[in-house]
Amino acid sequence: MRSLDPISLYEGLFAALGPQEWWPARTKFEVIVGAVLVQNTAWKNVERAITNLRKAKKLTPRALAAMPQDELSELIRPAGYYRMKARRLKNVVGFITEQYGGSLKRMFATPLPELREALLAIHGVGPETADSILLYAGDLPSFVIDAYTLRILRRHGWAGETDGYAELKQFFEDRLPADAALFNEYHAMFVRIGHLYCRREAKCEACPLRDTLPSLRPLRRNIRAP
Repeated sequence: MRSLDPISLYEGLFAALGPQEWWPARTKFEVIVGAVLVQNTAWKNVERAITNLRKAKKLTPRALAAMPQDELSELIRPAGYYRMKARRLKNVVGFITEQYGGSLKRMFATPLPELREALLAIHGVGPETADSILLYAGDLPSFVIDAYTLRILRRHGWAGETDGYAELKQFFEDRLPADAALFNEYHAMFVRIGHLYCRREAKCEACPLRDTLPSLRPLRRNIRAP
């Protein structure tokens, strides 16, 4: 990571954007479900799937664990890749019910490193999903590096093409207070910047981070990212 002061960046983003009050969910369990369903799809599709589960009165660990997988697949169809995601949801709720009797309070009382390792051992749960569950459902200080964050860091020259998830996560956690509320706001502001400005066709001139772009990268043309 080059020439990046995470505290200064946070303060600049917060001054420009204000509090984000994110993740959009009614309960901690909805956050967990959403973290699994949002893989490879837009949030609006996740909301439709969660609405289906809510109407069916299935938004609890025990209810999802008891539901036939085919039925679950149909309810979450709007989220895409619904058969695969139904299996992954089953894996997650199976873990919660078998290890913690369906109690999120008990689960999130587990020491953070131990719980993160256990989540990553669940088939279909990667680092971003695990960290989203820990941060947004568990209020635990686990920094999330998503595609928006990675794109912003690389475009601004703060991360290289070979910098991976674990390295970037460790960089922020080593330089910020271990504060879940701060991590929450930080990630949410990266998501907002990525959604509004740092898109595949970048809108740099309107972006609050425009002045931090590398000097050799012109601002007056769109920048295409993979």
